[in-house]
Amino acid sequence: MLDDAYFMRQALAEARRAFDEGEVPIGAVIVNDQRIIARAHNLTQTLNDVTAHAEMQAITAAANVLGGKYLTNCTLYVTVEPCPMCAGALGWAQIARIVYGAADEKRGYRNFTSGVLHPKTAISSGVLADECAALMKKFFEKKR
Repeated sequence: MLDDAYFMRQALAEARRAFDEGEVPIGAVIVNDQRIIARAHNLTQTLNDVTAHAEMQAITAAANVLGGKYLTNCTLYVTVEPCPMCAGALGWAQIARIVYGAADEKRGYRNFTSGVLHPKTAISSGVLADECAALMKKFFEKKR
């Protein structure tokens, strides 16, 4: 059985793709029954769309694979804590579980509201947090 670290490494691979494309390096995968059904990374620069976050891209892809808008049996693995917009979308999608790596102390959803998620959504944090945070730090150091 594959574990949280395995799937977070897959999300990190997506984050590295974003990094290489000049996007903020956040990656996400959505898993259903131990199978990755969606992979995504930030595309806000590429698509010129402020809503093109990794989580939003992954939600859309997963819903297309499943043929419905609800992700009630799915887990999202994302390298950085979701923002309020993404958390709201995950709440509407009724995702079963969210696993994130690094906390986002400035723009993470927990700073604004934890009630935006579906009441049944389970949260796990800190999975490969140092590696996830290091990639973000490297990206923004490069920008300065």
